[in-house]
Amino acid sequence: MFANMHRGMTLSSALLVLAFVAVTVINPELSSAVFSAARNWIEDTFAGYYLVTVVLLIAVCFFIVLSPFGSKRLGKDHERPEFSRFAWFAMLFSAGIGIGILFFGVAEPIFYFDNSGAFGYPNNPHADLAGHAAMNQQRAVDALRVTFFHWGLHGWAVYVVVGMALAYFAYRKDLPLALRSALYPFIGNRIYGPIGHLVDILGVLGCVFGVATSLGLGVSQMAVGLQRLTGIGAGLDTQLILIAAITVISILSAVSGVKRGIRIISELNIWVSVLVIGAFVVGGPTLWLLTTFGETMRDYVVEFIPMGLWYPEDQSNTNWLQAWTIFYWGWWLAWAPFIGLFIARISKGRTLREFVLGVLLVPTFIIFVWLAIFGGTALHQELTAAGGTGTAGIIELVNAWNLPAALFATSDGVAGTGSLGWVLSAMMVFLLMSWFVTSADSSTLVLTTILSLGNPEPPQRFRIFWGLVIGLVAAALLVAGGLTALQTALIAAALPLSVVILVMTAGVLVSLFQEGWRKSSSSIVQSEGKQAERR
Repeated sequence: MFANMHRGMTLSSALLVLAFVAVTVINPELSSAVFSAARNWIEDTFAGYYLVTVVLLIAVCFFIVLSPFGSKRLGKDHERPEFSRFAWFAMLFSAGIGIGILFFGVAEPIFYFDNSGAFGYPNNPHADLAGHAAMNQQRAVDALRVTFFHWGLHGWAVYVVVGMALAYFAYRKDLPLALRSALYPFIGNRIYGPIGHLVDILGVLGCVFGVATSLGLGVSQMAVGLQRLTGIGAGLDTQLILIAAITVISILSAVSGVKRGIRIISELNIWVSVLVIGAFVVGGPTLWLLTTFGETMRDYVVEFIPMGLWYPEDQSNTNWLQAWTIFYWGWWLAWAPFIGLFIARISKGRTLREFVLGVLLVPTFIIFVWLAIFGGTALHQELTAAGGTGTAGIIELVNAWNLPAALFATSDGVAGTGSLGWVLSAMMVFLLMSWFVTSADSSTLVLTTILSLGNPEPPQRFRIFWGLVIGLVAAALLVAGGLTALQTALIAAALPLSVVILVMTAGVLVSLFQEGWRKSSSSIVQSEGKQAERR
């Protein structure tokens, strides 16, 4: 039954998933209170640690790109990439972002724009801490800049370092494609013992709960989109049907493998995204969007270091930092084992420099364009409503946390409520579903790869089993009302995972220096030998 899979880790992971879900379902209120207390304590105590950790990981990325190590390959020196650059970029973006960019692409800039306490970043020279500054284009630029900060280079650097470490040890050092392998420089063959099992199980749990909670929380938003298109109710029945449909499609995609299902759906996501972006550009304030994007990029570069290192003295700003920046850093760190391993799986044969630049810059740039177009369009609609004296209604929807309605209200302002508006809404609903499928099928492949000790093509029956587990966990928590509690627990789990990530970072750097030192020593010996022969 467990052929080609690690029996102990598979059973332990399944039992732990069952236990966590059972506790959360039986008493979601208590679970939410406990997990929230843990998260609040972590954010109060370790906020500075999170900030420094993420900045350190960015520094590692820059070091790899600028150092001679950048020319080394994730694999043997003769090996070349398995996928085209377009397919690689498509899978990076689809697996690494998903549904969040659609809703928060509109909601987050609008929230910063409207709420002076959240918008008033102290290192922002245009900060409106008292809430008196006019709602003008500069305020819109500031709102977009802080959104860029949370979705940009800082977060992707976390994925880069984890993916680089896993790919390096798997493809260049012939170790398993699993989290444990990055610990090899420090504990050697003991990675195959209890320590390695524990690290991998943490990765499996993070993968299952991360995707399951996102799926459960996201289907309510998808249901609203379907209701808008078809008139079908957005209740619990519809949401459970959506979970079932996405689970089946993601299992079929995962079973077909990376080269077929996951790659094809990811590329389709990109093309549909291009159509949606094109519709917003053509139907929206094109020149204003271009100008605002340029100004936001300039401010983002200027404020890049201050934003990453800022720690407030005022308690109200501390609360803002914890609610937004530390929450985001925890989310990126919690998802890093899953996304990092998937990125490693599709990156064999690329140089370290190409890997870092590709994973760090390309998805970030696409996200910035997306945020500038979606968020910028919503901001422009609010700035120009009723000649600048009224409201487009998007601010009210965001403050009521009705994110799907805010998204579709923005699209209505671009394409209207007629047939063109219906087509644009349909494409966005398709993206909601397809991005969930790519996250779910990627996670199924990743966790079965871990449980098979690095087998890049794990047994299909286990891909089916774990795909069903993710769907069932999402459905159970949705029915019981425990999704928010488990999401909070996932953010709290970022603390121990961050320690693992720092150890992984140190491991790959140590190994790179050792490899470089051995080659240098070998070159010296060969040179001395040749000189001796001449003498």
